[in-house]
Amino acid sequence: MEESRLFTIAGHSIRLVFTDSSVNNMALLPSFAPFAAKADTAAQELLFTLTVDDSLRPAKNRKLVRKFDTGNGDTLVYQLSDGGYQYIIRDIYDRDCCLLICDSRFSNCHCALNGDYSMRSFGLNDALMLIFAFAGSFHHTLLVHASCVSHNGKAFPFIAKSGTGKSTHSSLWMKHIEGTELMNDDNPVVTVSPDGEVWLHGSPWSGKTPCYRNVKAPVGAMVRIERAPENRIERLKTIEAFASLLPACSSMKWDTIIYNNLCDAITRIVEKVPVYTLYCLPDEEAAHICQTTVSP
Repeated sequence: MEESRLFTIAGHSIRLVFTDSSVNNMALLPSFAPFAAKADTAAQELLFTLTVDDSLRPAKNRKLVRKFDTGNGDTLVYQLSDGGYQYIIRDIYDRDCCLLICDSRFSNCHCALNGDYSMRSFGLNDALMLIFAFAGSFHHTLLVHASCVSHNGKAFPFIAKSGTGKSTHSSLWMKHIEGTELMNDDNPVVTVSPDGEVWLHGSPWSGKTPCYRNVKAPVGAMVRIERAPENRIERLKTIEAFASLLPACSSMKWDTIIYNNLCDAITRIVEKVPVYTLYCLPDEEAAHICQTTVSP
């Protein structure tokens, strides 16, 4: 039995279609429940549609572009002759969990899932995250690898290399700075509205921390975390801010259109929002130094 569901993420409507809901259904996506669309969003323009159909087979005319490690497994990327893409999403055990085929704008996508519940859930979540990141690039919407808190009505995303301490710094704010709330701990969404305002939104993807909140707040500042023997913070110039933010955003550098879309959105963000580097220890003082600078 076919099942169709609508969701709203960062103001964008997406449609998910299960061709056989007895095998693949919403039980695979518990983190999407807070983002279920209300009836009055059904008429909105869709960011993308993903059809889950296990009868889908790999495209014939394809060329391997690259293979990359997501941290949770390898993903193989193929360019199709019509300009679209095919992905093979594998988990940490090197098992094929999902075959994903998308058009060049990531607006019309199909996938086939494989394996047990955990494999199917992992494959479908990763496919949706990937599609959202690249479809969003056409609408000044970025999926950012960051941990983000809200304070005084503003959002403050912390970006850093994996293992540097983004989540640790968020937890220090929540522990020592009154009025702090966690918005997302791994993959919040940043949008630039038509009037130039920059907003941060919760998402269904939050890494190892189950923080799936359908919330949003204007971005007060963005902070890059770097470990250091003492605590200090400095504001970056525009070019430095761009270079600092770029690696934290999901992108495909070989796709000129999507990459240019990404760079344009980042340029708009750093022209509007202050970006800092916090050189710090994982301690209370670091949280207070950061907070008094970016959210006085």
